[in-house]
Amino acid sequence: MTFNEYQRKSAQFIDDPFKGGQDAGIMYAGLVLTEESGEVAGKIKKYIRGDMTRAELREAIKFELGDVLWAISELSNQCLLNLEDIAEANYNKLSDRQRRGVIGGSGDNR
Repeated sequence: MTFNEYQRKSAQFIDDPFKGGQDAGIMYAGLVLTEESGEVAGKIKKYIRGDMTRAELREAIKFELGDVLWAISELSNQCLLNLEDIAEANYNKLSDRQRRGVIGGSGDNR
């Protein structure tokens, strides 16, 4: 499945409680992304604490990253962007930074 196929298919799962138009959808998708990213961090914390094995972490992360992917996909939909364009732009940005030797630096415009 390509990113764009996933994005199109997964759009059916939106349950925006705001139901207040485009800006509400952006806010909702952004909040879901934040929440799901926190759940990924929580699984890593449990692993570091010794409450999960590496195999358990791997399985948990697979599902949590799926939720993050859905939130990214929906936020992209709300902003009229497609995932393949986002992935390509990010790859090009990182390749350029690596070529210039600033991949490990900080700041948006390096």
